[in-house]
Amino acid sequence: MEVLVIGSGAREHALVRALLDDPGVDRVVAAPGNAGIALVAPVEPVDATDPEAVAALATRLGADLVVVGPEAPLVAGVADAVRAAGVPVFGPSAEAARLEGSKAFAKDVMAAAGVPTAMAHLCTTEEEVAAALDAFGAPHVVKDDGLAAGKGVVVTSDREAALAHARACLAHGPVVVEEFLDGPEVSVFCLTDGTSVVALAPAQDFKRALDGDEGPNTGGMGAYSPLPWAPAGLAEEVVERVARPVVVEMARRGTPFSGVLYCGLALTSRGTRVIEFNARFGDPETQVVLARLATPLSTVLTACATGTLDTQPDLRWREEAAVTVVLAAPGYPEAPVTGGTLRGLEAAEAVGGAAVLHAGTSPAPDGSGIVSSGGRVLSVVGTGADLHAARASAYEAVELLDLDGGRFRRDIALAAANGAVAEVRA
Repeated sequence: MEVLVIGSGAREHALVRALLDDPGVDRVVAAPGNAGIALVAPVEPVDATDPEAVAALATRLGADLVVVGPEAPLVAGVADAVRAAGVPVFGPSAEAARLEGSKAFAKDVMAAAGVPTAMAHLCTTEEEVAAALDAFGAPHVVKDDGLAAGKGVVVTSDREAALAHARACLAHGPVVVEEFLDGPEVSVFCLTDGTSVVALAPAQDFKRALDGDEGPNTGGMGAYSPLPWAPAGLAEEVVERVARPVVVEMARRGTPFSGVLYCGLALTSRGTRVIEFNARFGDPETQVVLARLATPLSTVLTACATGTLDTQPDLRWREEAAVTVVLAAPGYPEAPVTGGTLRGLEAAEAVGGAAVLHAGTSPAPDGSGIVSSGGRVLSVVGTGADLHAARASAYEAVELLDLDGGRFRRDIALAAANGAVAEVRA
């Protein structure tokens, strides 16, 4: 079969890599892709948020399956256009993708489905925000209601900082103010065809820019899987108490959800609570989850796209652990400086158990190599018998990379590898 992957980040590179290793896949094409993906698969220029352009490309290529990576194309209706063209697509409709596109909508669905989550207020004025902050108390949680590429959330005990973030968000739409949820955060991807639901292995990501969970929020600086400290049966609990009720509720509303429901969770002292939903694979968690998946990826994604997930056998997982470390451009996330030359790529790729996945990269204008073109530049995945070994592989490879001013966190999965519960928070 031929698979078309839409997107240009490390998540898409991970998807391409997993599909290329799939014996059931003959060819993988990425659009628009990036400089690293272009080294292993054909890439096609396309505006990923133009539904008709993506559908036309899928038709021209004769794709048997389209996998939409980022959130913006889904909210724009790319999956709808591809389905209308008669091509199976992994990803929800624009209406269903509102679970990510609007936090207020997601809260409404959770309330109707009886899904445990934080109490929240939808605010449209600064006065409403101030009242909500005072009602919940510190720490304050303020979220942009719309898409924000993983960076629209502020968690702070500083009331003025919370108000400032809300003020910036209110310039283009409402904000959601929530009660603070204690406990570590976990990501669980649930695959669904609109009826059946299957959970992938849990992962944990690191949102803060600096070691020790300091610095500003980012799109993600690293992740790992498995979580040796997580409670047994967590994935099954998420399916039964979170994902399946939401899938049922979405179908009841006439907007069935198929694709991946990303469940961002807090394991609180009162039990598991939903922090947020995404309508696509998370980045950088996808990089570590797919590194551990032994089941051919095309099989399960096609089953989701064609309504046959209930016919699939249980997913198989490798015993290995996986850790990914993000190399970021100087100035990320506030003002990333792009255009820097990347050196050491071949040496990093040669490290045993390591893979270098490209995120924000482009060919150098003079054709002499590869340069950075985004805030998160590379995602280096290490695998090994346990988290210590996976960390060793990932960090050995990262240390061989050279980007002027580039930086990375040195504590990804460190607490978990040392047997501690990882209290990572956004």
